[in-house]
Amino acid sequence: MSDSNTTDFTNPSTFILLGIPGLEAAHVWISIPFCTMYIIAILGNFTILFIVKTEPSLHGPMYYFLCMLAISDLLLSTSILPKMLSIFWFNSREIGFSACLTQMYFIHCILGMESGILVAMALDRYVAICHPLRYSTILTNPVVAKIGLAVVLRGGTVVLPFPILASQRPYCTTNIIPKPYCVHMAMVKLACADTHISSYYDLFVQFCVNGLDMFFIALSYIQILRAIFSLPTKDARLKTFGTCISHLFVILAFYIRGLFFALMYQFSQNVPGHFYALIANVYLLLPPVLNPIIYGVRTKQIQDRLLRLFIHKGA
Repeated sequence: MSDSNTTDFTNPSTFILLGIPGLEAAHVWISIPFCTMYIIAILGNFTILFIVKTEPSLHGPMYYFLCMLAISDLLLSTSILPKMLSIFWFNSREIGFSACLTQMYFIHCILGMESGILVAMALDRYVAICHPLRYSTILTNPVVAKIGLAVVLRGGTVVLPFPILASQRPYCTTNIIPKPYCVHMAMVKLACADTHISSYYDLFVQFCVNGLDMFFIALSYIQILRAIFSLPTKDARLKTFGTCISHLFVILAFYIRGLFFALMYQFSQNVPGHFYALIANVYLLLPPVLNPIIYGVRTKQIQDRLLRLFIHKGA
């Protein structure tokens, strides 16, 4: 199937992913930083998982939530980058209709899960700072497991209508997606039927899932800041606030990405297509790289375990 295929069809057997339109000649060079990001994301997140698993002192709610975040980062990177690199390296642009729907589902599902995990981590910080004496009785292992299960189920069910709606639509103009991966709104734009339901549901997910998550995170941190400012000394306030820094950085990396996408989508007609596609890819794939680095640099327990690991190997 050629890239110029514009024949009428209702259910295409394949879609064509263009990668980064306008920069096809530079795909091999562009693949170098993306491949590097993928390697760092894989190594960094597996390192976090290994350290938490092998260090008994890290077997607590905060680090269990961190492991959930690391797993979701690994899944997100793996859902996107292998196919992206095959486009850049081998010009393998075709993706099956079902495979495209599956990739779309997993990308949106994992992003929803990550948002839920950030809420769970905010809850952990709230309980640790505002109710420290009851921390171990509130966030028990069964409670953490239930929170994790709720995050996964919500992420999986909320975005389930995306592939269902997309699979029911006729695509009678083109099967070309100007991205290196399949996402909901990119497929909606290709449909030649009424897509208002898909557009409204996408807005519902953005406002009623991510919006509510941001509200609960903000509410948690209002209570956290009140508790911090009530502490008697400046050192105590700084030390307590320091336990939230890593989480705050991760929140900023995640939600600034969402805000960036929303703004770029609104003003995309004024932005060169290749620039929009390139920056959108970077912003989507950067958090899985940054998250393990942020927690590795900011969390003393992880640093100490990593140092002991390298010293033991070097001895």
